[in-house]
Amino acid sequence: MPTTSPEPQHVLVLNCGSSSLKFAIIDANDGHEIISGLAERLGDKAPSIKYKFNGAKTVIDLAANQAHAEAINTLVNLIKDHNLDEHLIAVGHRVVHGGEHFTKSVLIDEDVINGITKASSLAPLHGHANLLGISSAQASFIGLPQVAVFDTAFHQTMDEVAYLYALPYKLYTDYGVRRYGMHGTSHYYVAGQTAKLLNQPVEKSNFISAHLGNGCSVTAIKNGKSVDTSMGLTPLAGIVMGTRSGDIDPGLFNFLTTQLSYNAQQIDNLLNQESGLLGISELSNDCRTIEEAAVAGHKQARLALDIFCYRLAKQIAAYMVPLQCLDALIFTGGIGENSDIIRENVINQLAFLGFSCNQKSNLDARFGNQGIISSANTSPKAVVMPTNEEWVIALDAANIVKEL
Repeated sequence: MPTTSPEPQHVLVLNCGSSSLKFAIIDANDGHEIISGLAERLGDKAPSIKYKFNGAKTVIDLAANQAHAEAINTLVNLIKDHNLDEHLIAVGHRVVHGGEHFTKSVLIDEDVINGITKASSLAPLHGHANLLGISSAQASFIGLPQVAVFDTAFHQTMDEVAYLYALPYKLYTDYGVRRYGMHGTSHYYVAGQTAKLLNQPVEKSNFISAHLGNGCSVTAIKNGKSVDTSMGLTPLAGIVMGTRSGDIDPGLFNFLTTQLSYNAQQIDNLLNQESGLLGISELSNDCRTIEEAAVAGHKQARLALDIFCYRLAKQIAAYMVPLQCLDALIFTGGIGENSDIIRENVINQLAFLGFSCNQKSNLDARFGNQGIISSANTSPKAVVMPTNEEWVIALDAANIVKEL
């Protein structure tokens, strides 16, 4: 008998930043991307929407100072013009911070809005943008279920020894100051896919997942659950990133204010926008540019890569404490998936754990290809696994809609 294809389950996935809106329509059945795009420079003089549909790329220029609501209205018209609303079952929102209240994805209602608003004080820039995206989508897609998927939810399985800071306890009980972590959807997705690649249940798998992009985080995953992660109360903590410093001596704040007369905003800009690979290299936050410069002999570019890899390897090694045994190290994200140079450097520094890099496999795994890049018959494995956070959001939204 011929098999029938499953009914399409199209989910509009929205990821709102302070001045941008990333979007895609995903079929939750198989992760197929129907349309995808980015509205950028929102609120600026020259905002625009760039999107890809049926293999063609198109740019729509928006009127000056157009913001999220206007961008979503344009997106609605775009969806209708291409008749893409026929199988649309939900809107899935990436929400960066869910605090302790949200441990899984949820259907958005007034109580959820209040919870996201409360948690937004922990990540003001991201939280405000997420709420803007939700309110704009609710106004534009009346009657369509809206689902919130939280970056922090996957990490809510951490024990208090991992998430508490050595600060006065009342800062945690009264204000929620603790480690939350980010990139949860990415770490969750690549852990599941890596378990499939290794032909073992994720519930019996121990992984260290390195999500490396302009933002970077490392997560220790024990029996399929997050037990520790490098980002903290905010996305600033942890390893070196594109423009973020990662972990620094807290005493730097006093030095900058008393000796260099920095104010709070200047310190925030310094640590979030002027540090990391950009700050060390003084060239770029783009890893490709830095790698090219390093090969050409640029000393600070070489130093930036060396510091990035050293801090990453050190963080990975530290996570052997909660895990004790390891099945695989996972590289994902824009840098993790494409930089064979960084992967080989890190793996070589972790040789004492049993890692050995297969250079051919490492080169073959660039540009969106998954695969094992460690030498044959060595353990643990090193794996490149492309992430797909949008599919996770679409899947969660579709599953919640099924229960309505």
